[in-house]
Amino acid sequence: MLAIISAVLFFIAFIIGAVDIGTNDLFSPTNLMLLGLTLLALHLAGLGAGWSAFGRRR
Repeated sequence: MLAIISAVLFFIAFIIGAVDIGTNDLFSPTNLMLLGLTLLALHLAGLGAGWSAFGRRR
């Protein structure tokens, strides 16, 4: 799930950079790309991988 969100953020950052839309500092393409990289790193670390199987033993 986090990888999909990061891909969407990368796409939005690309569109903002390609069209050269004037945005404030919060929604700059660089900030969106850094946020996307953070989400991608969390996904690769296993944070958004799903439920753990620790409580499902019988």
